[in-house]
Amino acid sequence: MCLAAIYWARLDRVYFACSSADAAAAGFDDARFYQEIAKPPPERSVPTEPLLRDEAWPVMQEWIANPDKALY
Repeated sequence: MCLAAIYWARLDRVYFACSSADAAAAGFDDARFYQEIAKPPPERSVPTEPLLRDEAWPVMQEWIANPDKALY
């Protein structure tokens, strides 16, 4: 499960059998992800670019003001 999804889902606990070293030995090395996340966005290997914030912000404000929203 994606680390962000784990935190957004507000799980109480995560169970796992193999370590990150075990996963890396099997070709699923996620150490690079953690290294990338730690970098400032301009230094990451996948460029990110903000886009259409002025158009998106009113929608976000509606979400913020919605008393029936599910908190993540």
